[in-house]
Amino acid sequence: MEAVKDYNVHIDSKKRVTLRGAKYQYYNVKEYDNGCIMLEPRELVVPAEISAKSLASMDQAIHNFKHGKTSDSIDLSDF
Repeated sequence: MEAVKDYNVHIDSKKRVTLRGAKYQYYNVKEYDNGCIMLEPRELVVPAEISAKSLASMDQAIHNFKHGKTSDSIDLSDF
């Protein structure tokens, strides 16, 4: 595999490295004993559906609301 970019970097005082012209905002980092560091791009994706646990929690909240199990009202008149 041929390198697309080849440049030297240095670690700043906070132990950070800057990637020039990075194509992705997030990377997974793997550091090996021999000093090699592998960066794999990661893209954060919105999940296609709501999890079953979240749906169950929402159902429980609506059930509590319908049966009057709510917290005290908050007075927002000062705002």
